[in-house]
Amino acid sequence: MTVPRNALKKWEKVREFALGMPGAVEEFPWGESVAKVNKKVFVFLGVDDGSYPLGVTVKLKDEETHAHALTCPGAEPAGYGLGKAGWVRVPLAEKGAPGAELLCDWVEESYRVIAPKKLIAELETR
Repeated sequence: MTVPRNALKKWEKVREFALGMPGAVEEFPWGESVAKVNKKVFVFLGVDDGSYPLGVTVKLKDEETHAHALTCPGAEPAGYGLGKAGWVRVPLAEKGAPGAELLCDWVEESYRVIAPKKLIAELETR
């Protein structure tokens, strides 16, 4: 499967943004990229090799934001029971998919839900 260029550019921006958060690290459990803070995942980035459609999965606790994310083309509650805890998978290659800026806002919200207060305070000072 060929990775659409526009989707790949968005994915790269989101990944770079996520890894720029205080204390963020990238790991590859299950062969997929995730960004973690304090040993907890705050965004699932999946794979960028074309073996699976590009997308990001974020935890959105704000009801309005969560509902908005689910209106994106192809968006759905995350699998493995994570959707019940507010995790949403958003595909990047769908027509009408959100832009990198909005995706980064959602990554930041997900980070704020997962990160310890000390790192959130550091983020506030940036």
